[in-house]
Amino acid sequence: MFVKAAALALISVVLSTAGQLLLKTGMGRVGVISGARLGKPLRLVLEVAKTWEVAAGMALFLCSAAFWLVLLSRAPLSFAYPFLGLGYVVIPLFGKFVLREHVPLVRWLGVALIIFGIIVVGYTSPPDVPADREATQATTSAAR
Repeated sequence: MFVKAAALALISVVLSTAGQLLLKTGMGRVGVISGARLGKPLRLVLEVAKTWEVAAGMALFLCSAAFWLVLLSRAPLSFAYPFLGLGYVVIPLFGKFVLREHVPLVRWLGVALIIFGIIVVGYTSPPDVPADREATQATTSAAR
């Protein structure tokens, strides 16, 4: 159970992180959204929607959400949710090495704390879904 839950969480986080990187790249092409641009919302929405990176980023978010929903059907939220912290670990790495952003030392210290917290949570494996719960869900689904 733990391995499957962790794998689902990791897939969801990777897809979400890739989506964030694509959104950032796409919005870099769109440019700064100023007050003047907000004054023409339809034009702005069309410009953003035509940017392939933004569209791909949103698609990855949708895929990430699908994996997340599967995970939530199998594991307690208190176990699953801390895995989202991995995004806070991966994003600064990609920001620094892919987007060439400056990441200050204090942020790296925060990332180290997040990693420590994820490890602590990871050592508490989620309870298995009781067999009778799965049978009840199957029966309920079949009755619909």
